[in-house]
Amino acid sequence: MPTILEAITSRSSKRAYHSKSVPKEIQEKILKAASMTPSGANMQPWIVYAVSDEGVLKNIGDAIIKKMEAGVKHDQFIQYYPIKWKNPYKKRRLETGVGLYTLMDVGRKDIEMRTKMWHDNFRWFGASTVFFVFTDKDLIDNAQGALIDCGAYLQSLMLLAQEFGLDTCPQGSTTEFGRVVADVLDTHENLALLYSVVIGYAKEDAKINTYQPARADLDEYVTFI
Repeated sequence: MPTILEAITSRSSKRAYHSKSVPKEIQEKILKAASMTPSGANMQPWIVYAVSDEGVLKNIGDAIIKKMEAGVKHDQFIQYYPIKWKNPYKKRRLETGVGLYTLMDVGRKDIEMRTKMWHDNFRWFGASTVFFVFTDKDLIDNAQGALIDCGAYLQSLMLLAQEFGLDTCPQGSTTEFGRVVADVLDTHENLALLYSVVIGYAKEDAKINTYQPARADLDEYVTFI
């Protein structure tokens, strides 16, 4: 069994999965343990739709791709990415994208393959289980604490998955179409989608699953006093 240090440093987002869904009892164990994530005033602001229904996942993906093909860039509750990118964040973003496309031998002008790879997000990379994490809109009305708490909850989900031999891919891509997801799932009107997490059994021989973007050196973001 890996140590916490090993679990964190060895984990990477996987983008190719076997179609086997995660048994409900394992999902329940992961979600129950993740509920121990700390939150301000013990708000526990996360609300999860754990979806393994093939038809529902297809409907969500179809609806998002239809929006994209109609020229809609986003239909969201929250703005995930910055409006104005600046370095070093812009540089890291570009390097990450270039690294992934280079690994997969996809050229800059290969729009068809780049589009397919982007649509793969909404085909859940072949996986059959996705956690969609929402919060109450009132909790993020001129307040950000619930967003921080739900970010910690995301890390809990991904590390707990490793306990059961599962891999994950957190998705900001669905954040950008959160209203579409909410419409398909017919959620309560006061819920806002924050992100989704693909969870399942990664294909060990898939080249794309070897990708591990670089991390900044400690001295770039830590100040010891």
